[in-house]
Amino acid sequence: MKWSSGTAAPALKAPPFATDCHHHIYDARYPAAPNAVLHPPDAFPSDYQALQRRIGTTRSVLIQPSTYGTDNRCGLDALDALNVLGRRARMVAVVDTTVIDAELKRLDLAGVRGIRFNLAQAGATTPDMIAPLANRVAPMGWHLQINAPAARILEIMPILEGVPAQVVFDHLAHIPEPDGTSHPLYGRVRAMLDAGRAWVKLSGAYLDTKVGPPTYADSTALARAFVMAAPERLVWGSDWPHPTEAADRKPDDARLFDLLAEWAPDERTRQRILVDNPAILYGFER
Repeated sequence: MKWSSGTAAPALKAPPFATDCHHHIYDARYPAAPNAVLHPPDAFPSDYQALQRRIGTTRSVLIQPSTYGTDNRCGLDALDALNVLGRRARMVAVVDTTVIDAELKRLDLAGVRGIRFNLAQAGATTPDMIAPLANRVAPMGWHLQINAPAARILEIMPILEGVPAQVVFDHLAHIPEPDGTSHPLYGRVRAMLDAGRAWVKLSGAYLDTKVGPPTYADSTALARAFVMAAPERLVWGSDWPHPTEAADRKPDDARLFDLLAEWAPDERTRQRILVDNPAILYGFER
């Protein structure tokens, strides 16, 4: 299946051990959660590996999508498939406060390094679970990953600012355009970055843009601001297979990767974002 527009390789050459820190796997053999909103078609590990060959990344972080709720079986099986040739993949799972310690240990051994809170729609996790789960997983070195609209993130910021675990904001923290760096959420996220308490994913340029492709000029300005402010607290992600986008509106994955050359023109900075920072955050060998 054709997962994105275009087939050409990106102009930007990926360095060795370049890491895609945000992608999903879908497989209809695994049941969707009863309240799932997104039901994308199958996107198998083999499909994702074709994308890796196209853009040149070799490591990845599989993100449990909202489609499966707290049932992490699809992701864990995909993780095994992606790791057949070596420990090249990690995962961010979804659990709620009923999870037992033995399960957390099992997930950790499998390669899970964080918990995702997808608050963009009603789902498996709620804000009242953030602090209790953070207290349990912080000693394991796990982080909390947040996907939510800006207004929702602002509401829960007092919680996020007080948890003992690192916080990872998906997709440029969903800071709205055209406000960009003038939006109040940018300052709050910047403060957490400056304090060494948070990370931001340079991903999803198409999600909150008002300009759109091919330049994504508004998202580009925001990404550049993050790169200038805290290059040591950023990672990059493809968001493949772009589950929020209709089939005829899938972004060009090569273009999304090439944007990083515009966001971080310095090669050493891109090395940090693609290789060094993911090794720290997800525990890849260095």
